[in-house]
Amino acid sequence: MVGDRPLRDTAGREVPIAIEVRTAGPGQRLPPCPWEFPEARRAAAEGLVAAGANFEPATIVEAYRAGIFPWPHPGEEYLWFSPDPRAILPTDGLVISRRLGRTIRSGRFGVSIDGAFEEVMRRCGDRPDEGTWITPALVAGYAALHRLGWAHSVEVWGPDGELAGGLYGVGAGAMFGAESMFHRVRDASKVAMAALAQYARQIGIELIDIQVLTPHTASMGGVEVPREEYFSRLRKALANDARWGTSSGA
Repeated sequence: MVGDRPLRDTAGREVPIAIEVRTAGPGQRLPPCPWEFPEARRAAAEGLVAAGANFEPATIVEAYRAGIFPWPHPGEEYLWFSPDPRAILPTDGLVISRRLGRTIRSGRFGVSIDGAFEEVMRRCGDRPDEGTWITPALVAGYAALHRLGWAHSVEVWGPDGELAGGLYGVGAGAMFGAESMFHRVRDASKVAMAALAQYARQIGIELIDIQVLTPHTASMGGVEVPREEYFSRLRKALANDARWGTSSGA
């Protein structure tokens, strides 16, 4: 089984990551979503599915279950996408370079799950030179999701005890939709990805959705799959449950 195999770097050396798990467990029951999303399969390749609705917890989770995610744009906040192709990080396909493997094994960074969700999300949106789609309304919606046990973060802490990097996303069934990441110290976001991959294997996550491929995620094993294949993987993942709150086995 994938969860029984340790992460290894490209030199074949094991890369165990000690993770402090602070999450309480699976998500609380949500009210029915009052919105009905259009069929995402009919969207153009760039992926715009719908405009409108809101960022309430039930709305966001329903979108993810339908293969859709929010992506605010300037002048239009409530936009929903499902691009073709879709980017994923195979749970058994993470690429950890020799150098990154050495960095992780050095113990330089500490790692936690759900230790500082809102701070991670705000740091992901703190990009004054680039602009950001992480709006105050989106932060409020995901923070509410986190309090209800549906949204999760990975924190990477530096030797100074300060947040060095991290990522956040939404869990539904055995799927995790990774939304964004940041780093203020070199390699910290890569450590967060490695920690996510390790914890995902331990708790039974079958699909890590990274939405749109970037050079950074591609270098660590991210791949693109046709939208139809993504929907097939999503359907299977939603039929099962991940064990959020399980202690790290590292």
